[in-house]
Amino acid sequence: MIGGAPGQTPDLSNAEIVDYSHVDGDGRVRLKLKDGSVIEVRLEIMNILRAGNDPNTGLPAYIVQSAPLVRLVECPKELRRSPLRPATGKETKSLPGFG
Repeated sequence: MIGGAPGQTPDLSNAEIVDYSHVDGDGRVRLKLKDGSVIEVRLEIMNILRAGNDPNTGLPAYIVQSAPLVRLVECPKELRRSPLRPATGKETKSLPGFG
């Protein structure tokens, strides 16, 4: 929540959906893990709700409904294993971006 007190649950009974537009960047972050893998994380925004105002500051309180999308970009060969089930069809490669 943006603008609310930590640990305080806002009243969502009168919350309203707020439209938004992207101001900067595409929201993707690439992270190199200690095992040598590289993952890309992007935050998918579902809704932004304005849930009134914070009683202590008077500032608007926002709730962001989101989901992280994670994609494996690179993976060291020593971390790869054979699939548990054989692939079906003509294509035997793993899913794009995941192997």
